[in-house]
Amino acid sequence: MSGTAAQDASDRDPGLQPERTRLAWRRTTLSSTAAAILAMKATLHGGVSASGIVVCALCCVLWLAFLLVAHRRIRALAETSMPAALAPRHATAGALLTVALAVCAAALVF
Repeated sequence: MSGTAAQDASDRDPGLQPERTRLAWRRTTLSSTAAAILAMKATLHGGVSASGIVVCALCCVLWLAFLLVAHRRIRALAETSMPAALAPRHATAGALLTVALAVCAAALVF
């Protein structure tokens, strides 16, 4: 059984994993864009309030920050066939920005 596992590992195309990771970053960026747009739409649909505008602006800032982190990683994945590992601070920033954006969008809807 270990022989087939070693053979599978040698047959693996090293270019596939960075491609899948780049596509995952793009999907997450698209999801965060949709969440930000829907949150803004919910804010404007229910009437304009000062707190809604502040949370909507915060949502936009978080979205832009996530877009920056994601674009940086997508570019790093596309530049070389063997990209460097994602730095822990970038991974943490991406995760925190995603959660914060979801919380802001939920706060606008409720």
